[in-house]
Amino acid sequence: MAKAQDYTRTMQEFMGAFPVDMAAMQEAFKAQAAFGEKLSKVALAAAEKGAEISTRWTRETIARVGDVARVKEDPADYTRALSDFASAQAELAAEQMAAFADVTKKAQLETVELVLAAGKDISKDATAALKKATADMTGAAKKAAQAK
Repeated sequence: MAKAQDYTRTMQEFMGAFPVDMAAMQEAFKAQAAFGEKLSKVALAAAEKGAEISTRWTRETIARVGDVARVKEDPADYTRALSDFASAQAELAAEQMAAFADVTKKAQLETVELVLAAGKDISKDATAALKKATADMTGAAKKAAQAK
């Protein structure tokens, strides 16, 4: 009768032949977490500024609606009030859109800076890891050659 293959032992031997540097994995995880934190700060700051702009816009609009809702003596004053409100709202909308664009531009620039910095760090780490792997493989090949 054929003997059953011990796959657990085979896998352990296989994985042992390819050592993994867990310190490097932990450092990679920490670097990714730090990058995520920085990126989150940029996004949250942009969201906070956006909320401030929206709140300011809403308050100014409500204040102007109050002016339109006041009782007027002459019916023509209602038309003038609505016309003034519409003009003021168009101007206010342009100002608020410009403010939103500034927030977006700042967030975009900060994000690009973070990504570029992360790319440089990754490139530097990858180069160091490749050099170490090459040295380890060269050493292992020399040991194997000497063992024969």
